[in-house]
Amino acid sequence: MSTIINVKGLAKSFGSLEAVRGVDFDVEQGSLFAFLGPNGAGKSTTIDMLTTQLKPDAGEATVAGYRLGRDNDGIRSAIGIVFQDSLLDPLLTVEENLLVRGSFYKLSRSELKAAVARAVETAGAGDFLKRPYGKLSGGQRRRADIARALIHTPQVLFLDEPTTGLDPQTRQNVWTTIRRLQKERGMTIFLTTHYMEEAAQADRIVVMDHGKVLAEGTPYELKERYATDMLKLKPHDAEELAAYLQARSASYTVASGIFHIPVAETVRALDIIDGCRSNIAGLEIVSGTMDDVFLHLTGTEVRA
Repeated sequence: MSTIINVKGLAKSFGSLEAVRGVDFDVEQGSLFAFLGPNGAGKSTTIDMLTTQLKPDAGEATVAGYRLGRDNDGIRSAIGIVFQDSLLDPLLTVEENLLVRGSFYKLSRSELKAAVARAVETAGAGDFLKRPYGKLSGGQRRRADIARALIHTPQVLFLDEPTTGLDPQTRQNVWTTIRRLQKERGMTIFLTTHYMEEAAQADRIVVMDHGKVLAEGTPYELKERYATDMLKLKPHDAEELAAYLQARSASYTVASGIFHIPVAETVRALDIIDGCRSNIAGLEIVSGTMDDVFLHLTGTEVRA
């Protein structure tokens, strides 16, 4: 898989505040890439630079083969952006909004109609094409926003917290659209999200805080490095289980009669279970999550 975004030493300050402090990362073509970090981590500033909305102080980047600062028009032609706050007019219908936005790309009338039709079909926005944008549900608005970003068939789609505030079913519908773009169109998706279960679906993740990249890897790699699995045991005899764990120098906590025993990896739980099998009334093994990774790296729970 080839690299479609390459970032080296990108930096940006606002007065004495170093918002982005020399970050490096790559995004592979056709991948779903998740960019994570708490509020104030520097994510938005980084994205604003990559999408040519903000000039970097230092470093370099290429997006779809175009060099940032030298080929900004090329970058803008190669990307689509779905902002957290919509840019569409609430009084116009979805179709009217898309035609207005599409007119910025200097297409002929027939090319514009064809481009809007493709974008609407891909984003699944056809059912509410004639309705005013301001009358749509949250999920419908998101699909209309995605259609707006797809009119010029971008190679990279930037999604800034695309499902924030949506109910679970609507979030799933939006994700179906996102996955279809990636799989059927080969589009690269650059995602920021506050939902860790969404980040866990990514092909690769970068975690950022205080303007720096803290870690990067696949969800599996990050969970292996920074998350801990948990063995939960309900014993017949609590004192016996406590003595057994202490003899093994195994750390544990007890809550509501349940022993919580951290294990480096799931298979390690089997050794503990085998040694106290007759004393087990119930058990559960909980794998480490992206929430654990985030907390370990940033020291804070993710905030919406």
